[in-house]
Amino acid sequence: MPYINVQITKGATRDQKEQIVKEFTDTMVNVLGKNPAHTHIVIQEIEEENWGFSGMLTDNFRKNAK
Repeated sequence: MPYINVQITKGATRDQKEQIVKEFTDTMVNVLGKNPAHTHIVIQEIEEENWGFSGMLTDNFRKNAK
């Protein structure tokens, strides 16, 4: 039973999430031969203030990039 945990910053639309679930499931089927009925995908949306990289929080990084 494949379990995929996807963590992204908030802002993805429902349609985008549906596409992620479909394409990740298709990849598991095509690459590993997994049964799509047994593939679980969890999308966790994280607030930008709770995600950091390059030494700063993502919300600050994006403000500085503008």
